[in-house]
Amino acid sequence: MLPSIPVLADYGISPTHGFLPDVLPLTRLPDPYYNKWEAIVANLQGLILSRRLRGVVDRLPVLSTIGLEHDAEWRRAYMLLCFMAHGYIWGGDSPSDRLPAPISVPLLEIAEHLEVPPVATYAAVCLWNFKPLFMDEEIDNLENLATLTTFTGSLDESWFYLVSVAMEARGAPIIPLMLTAIAAAREDDATTVTSCLNTFAERVDDLSALLQRMHESCDPHIFYHRIRPFLAGSKNMADAGLPQGVIYEDGSGNETYRQYAGGSNAQSSLFQFFDIVLGIEHRPTGEKKATSGEEAERQGRAPPPNHNFISEMRRYMPGPHARFLGDVQAVANLRGYVERNSANRPLAVAYDACLSMLRSLRDRHIAIVTRYIVIPSREVRARSRSPETTRRRVNLATGSRQRAPGIAYHAEEPDAANGGKKNLKGTGGTALISFLKQARDETGEPAVEEWTKRFMSRRPRAEGQGDFFAGKPEEGAGLEVVADTEEVTMPGLAGSWTMDDDVGGICNY
Repeated sequence: MLPSIPVLADYGISPTHGFLPDVLPLTRLPDPYYNKWEAIVANLQGLILSRRLRGVVDRLPVLSTIGLEHDAEWRRAYMLLCFMAHGYIWGGDSPSDRLPAPISVPLLEIAEHLEVPPVATYAAVCLWNFKPLFMDEEIDNLENLATLTTFTGSLDESWFYLVSVAMEARGAPIIPLMLTAIAAAREDDATTVTSCLNTFAERVDDLSALLQRMHESCDPHIFYHRIRPFLAGSKNMADAGLPQGVIYEDGSGNETYRQYAGGSNAQSSLFQFFDIVLGIEHRPTGEKKATSGEEAERQGRAPPPNHNFISEMRRYMPGPHARFLGDVQAVANLRGYVERNSANRPLAVAYDACLSMLRSLRDRHIAIVTRYIVIPSREVRARSRSPETTRRRVNLATGSRQRAPGIAYHAEEPDAANGGKKNLKGTGGTALISFLKQARDETGEPAVEEWTKRFMSRRPRAEGQGDFFAGKPEEGAGLEVVADTEEVTMPGLAGSWTMDDDVGGICNY
């Protein structure tokens, strides 16, 4: 008997707002008992700039969570404490590896209640951190959104979060749409499945247009040096000053160091939902696709465990959202249905269009990653020997100056999946350029039509490599030589740049 198709209401997911809360995030906790938390976050930017946040937090009483009643209040409290926690850890000249009891005790309780880790997740900084400017306008309109809290008070930081909020809202109707497609595939209703897939492709194209608007109001220099350090977690952050992680003081005297990934767009349930319903499989970074012979050998055996970065990020989603993804995975049938009906040309083309649009969105994300992380990180390394850099803060942005190759890279050994080059890290604490490129390439692997497979697996040809300067005939003269570098031109504040294999990522889709 087939498992039942998940019902959105069972997971607290809205058919109109998706993974955003159906009830708008509170702008303030109603119980005056929590006024001290509200006052600190209302003045967070000033307290961080004046280096007074840690002293103020240290003098706070440990507040109970007994006054939190509705889900919206628990979410608001979680958001407040996460901003306080990351401001406390990263708001000094060097990071603090201890989180005091006034933050850690209630944060641990609230995180357990909401089934999220006690760290600034995507839910804390995006999903539960927005408000509409006008109640009669849609929240997928960027011009109608504002953040509730930021670390820096800058428009750039607000815009960075709100682009993701608008994308979540714009993509929300895809969720019930694709559940309808799954049900239609069970009934062998190819017409409905095709219609749903066509609408999916159009919606994902809308999301790409929203993502491209990141450049409008978020400056790469401000993001890299002022915003990104506060989003870092405590996992793989040795070069940023947290070699063991962070101790969450709970008064027991037996606290141990904890390590958590920082906020990452890989924690968006929406984009993992897209991969699941389309049957896109992501392997651990660097692992190659199995050959046909290896696949045949595996027939009849359980699939190998899939411990990759994307699956790990589910632990950073609200519990009901993560369970929803697991239950959708149990009923996802569209890839198999399309493969069995590959002779149905409209169905196959619609499915491949979805893959193409999602791959295109990931291409745009890599371009943003390059402009917002790669270019500033190279500038940091170029200035690292300058005499003006004698007094330095230690965080995710400045760690690249402390040693060669620096925080942006693996300290242990080169990344084999990246041609032996070391790889930039993101706020999630992982090597991201290899992850991003592999995730993009894996998006096209289930394509049904041969022309689609060729289109999505194409590699650009480098200029000048098709003539005799490429070498002797036996070395490839006159033949197409596959380029290792993808040329992407991005005009703007960063000028023109090249996206090559030794670059890194922001937060991942």
